[in-house]
Amino acid sequence: MLRQIAAVTWMSLKSIPQRLGASIVVVIGLAAVVGVLVSVFTMAQSLTGSLLSVGRADRAIVLRSGANVEGASMLPLDTAAIVASAPGVARTPEGRAAVTADVVTAVNRPRRSNGRLRTLAVRGVGAESFAVRREIVLVEGRPFAAGLREAIVGRSAQSEFTGLEVGADVSLRDGTWKIVGVFATGDATEAGLITDVDTLASAYGLGFVNSVTARLETPAAFPALKAALDANPTLSVDVFREPDYFAQDAEDLDALFFFITYIVCSIMAAGALVGALNTMYAAVSSRAVEIATLRALGFGSIGIVVSVVIEALSLALLGAAAGSTIAWLLFSGDSLSLGGSDGTLIATFTITPATLATGLAWACAVAFVGALFPAVRAARLPLATALRAT
Repeated sequence: MLRQIAAVTWMSLKSIPQRLGASIVVVIGLAAVVGVLVSVFTMAQSLTGSLLSVGRADRAIVLRSGANVEGASMLPLDTAAIVASAPGVARTPEGRAAVTADVVTAVNRPRRSNGRLRTLAVRGVGAESFAVRREIVLVEGRPFAAGLREAIVGRSAQSEFTGLEVGADVSLRDGTWKIVGVFATGDATEAGLITDVDTLASAYGLGFVNSVTARLETPAAFPALKAALDANPTLSVDVFREPDYFAQDAEDLDALFFFITYIVCSIMAAGALVGALNTMYAAVSSRAVEIATLRALGFGSIGIVVSVVIEALSLALLGAAAGSTIAWLLFSGDSLSLGGSDGTLIATFTITPATLATGLAWACAVAFVGALFPAVRAARLPLATALRAT
């Protein structure tokens, strides 16, 4: 039995060049499905992973009630002072509250890779920002001076955008800011520009801040802080643990990518399945006499079914390889900027072996289903009918 299966399968694979056009159609269809699937999975995993990796359990972020992101939040200027007096807030060595009121805006800058403009976040921070975000380390130059149009740039942003070297000028509203230092955080938040909040708010004519972030004495101090702010009649705010804030963003992305991945890719897979069925039916029909002759010579139906399925799986491997290669060329190593509480989050797209395996599994599943029905039909076709086919 195994020798028969091997013989029929080898004959089927050798005849693929005779059906090159139909085979290419199958490969292109499966490559499209795999390319989209791998790309979407890569984007989803990279973006949600970046969001979930940056939150600190000992920090709380305060936004206007009902605002899910900083850009939609507008808080009164005295909010930082109220938060600073709340219980559970950590203190600096000098005895000041570890609280920062931030303003977020953006500027378009050309990318190094292709020169295209992309949004670069600009964050104005309070005097205690570095006591709140202790992971920020200055790796080049010096800190910006309060009251001056100076800024420091994240290492990731500096590598992604042009014109952000120490000493360079960046045009913002109402003037230019000089880059005086480079900072790193070791995660996706080492991006964007950081400058003095009062200087930035004055330049943009803002009479509010977007968020207030506080470092807690311990993660267990969060309930006391939240209760105190919720009970304050002068405030209308939502208070989040930082990991919860980013997890909320990740959930929104997951919902979006779930729809794209499973709905859109399923539609594409269905189209590829129809194409595979048509191609396989045509391929089997063109070999009707050959298959009937083999059956008349004593080759079993199982060998025929296996040969057709293996042929389809071989084409699926080629399609998966092509689709994965295209996705890798387009997305691997690229990055995307997202809003976050520490500045812009830059998520780097990395195609993982698990994602490639998922794409391959989808391609093989589509090919298997597309080949199974014509294979069974060929095996069940009466010999007399098949031998009369020309």
